[in-house]
Parts: sequence; structure tokens; C-alpha cells
Amino acid sequence: ADVLFGDYNPSGHLPVTIPRHVGQLPVYYNYPPSKKHWLENAWGKPYVDMEPTPLYAFGHGLSYTTFKYSDLKIAPRQSGPGGKIHISVTITNSGKRDGADVIQLYINDPISTVSTPVKELKGFKKVRLKPGESTGVRFELGPEQLSLVNRYLDRVVEPGEFEVMIGHSSDEIALRGTFTITDKSG
Repeated sequence: ADVLFGDYNPSGHLPVTIPRHVGQLPVYYNYPPSKKHWLENAWGKPYVDMEPTPLYAFGHGLSYTTFKYSDLKIAPRQSGPGGKIHISVTITNSGKRDGADVIQLYINDPISTVSTPVKELKGFKKVRLKPGESTGVRFELGPEQLSLVNRYLDRVVEPGEFEVMIGHSSDEIALRGTFTITDKSG
């Protein structure tokens, strides 16, 4: 009842995607490697007269306040396969009420030797802020988060450009950036 009357500000997020209609099932998250970004809009298999987007995307959540993300920093922009990538972002409560938000970090490896998810959750952090308050949030991506299982069933970090996406949910991406993994250590 406190949530309905606005006495409590919710901050939970969905751990699954809820489809809009049965025609979107089954859901395919992995696509053959390419730079075809049109796949991002091909969620499920839509009927002619139906919206192709999910009813509620993975990570969706509600709040009585609003949050803005800014100042995405990725360092280093280039690293070897054993290196670590540090990502930071500033979050601001731009609403009029106290609240909490879950900052979600996704990555995409657009060109790999095997099919990978278009967006893969690699980190999340919950932050509680007062109206007008800002704070920095940091993430670290190491070989464990960047590796994939290749066709020989070996876990490897493949060289190439990775896309970083920071958002409120998987369909509300606020900031984007890139970094490159080289084939040389160091």
C-alpha cells in the first residue's frame, strides 16, 4: 500500500523480459557475428500489425523520481587480452523525490568467431540518491567478463572492438562507448 500511495519509492528491476504477445516467442538473444545493427530492432518475430518490442524489457523498473546518466569514461581505451577495463559513469537524481536506481552495464562483441548476445549484462549497481544529488559509479571488466567459449570449447578473450552500454534497462540505454582488445598482452 505504501508504494501505491507514494509513501515508498520502488526500485526493483525485472530479471526477465516479458513479451508483448505470443508471436514474439521463442526469443533469440544471440545472432551470428556481424556489424548489422538492424538486429537490435529485431526482437522476436512480430506479426504485421503488432509492436515488435517487448512489453517489459529485461531490467525494467519503476520509480517516482527520474535519474540521468552522464560522463561515461572508459580507461584504457585499448588493452591486451589479460588487461582490465575500468568504466565510470555519473548518475544524478533529476527528480523531486529520494530514490534508488540500478545502473546496468551491458557489452556487445559485434564481431566474434561465435554467436554472442546483442547485449550482455556484465554488471549492475544500486545507488540511492536525494533530489539533485550526484555520485560516480565504477565498474571493472576483466578477462572473466570479456571471454567467450569458442568453437573448440576453449575460453578465450578475442581481439576486437567491444561496445559498452550503460542504461536503466536493456531497452533504455543512456550512454554508449567503445574499447578495443588487442591480440598482444599488456
